[in-house]
Amino acid sequence: MTAGVDLGRPQAQAIRSDEDVVRVRQLVRTVAVAVKLSLVDQTKVVTAASELARNTLVYGGGGTVEVGTVDNGTRRGVRIVFVDSGPGIADLDLALTDGYTTGRGLGLGLSGARRLVDEFDIQTAVGEGTRVTVTKWSR
Repeated sequence: MTAGVDLGRPQAQAIRSDEDVVRVRQLVRTVAVAVKLSLVDQTKVVTAASELARNTLVYGGGGTVEVGTVDNGTRRGVRIVFVDSGPGIADLDLALTDGYTTGRGLGLGLSGARRLVDEFDIQTAVGEGTRVTVTKWSR
């Protein structure tokens, strides 16, 4: 247990308000410290999580996140899965384009979040919502 977080299983958090976005940042930071990510990598994964949590809230109408640890036998990492049942992303290629913004986020967008993590996967369908999975590995 680390600061009330059971690292043996993913921790779920609803994303329904700005306060929940802050809680997501805190949870990701706690797990990143527990798996011994460097300070730079902690900052990267927390920043990516903040942007993705905000997207879940603003564009997805709210949703959930699961934050957990992963281990590939040589390294540990943080895996974060964001899920919403919002409108989905109509033009995923455009949304993943560097510099694309709707002007309401931190300005990083999906492409910025993707650059901050080691693994990035997005599944979306119009009218069905979006699922974004990111992983940051220890070095």
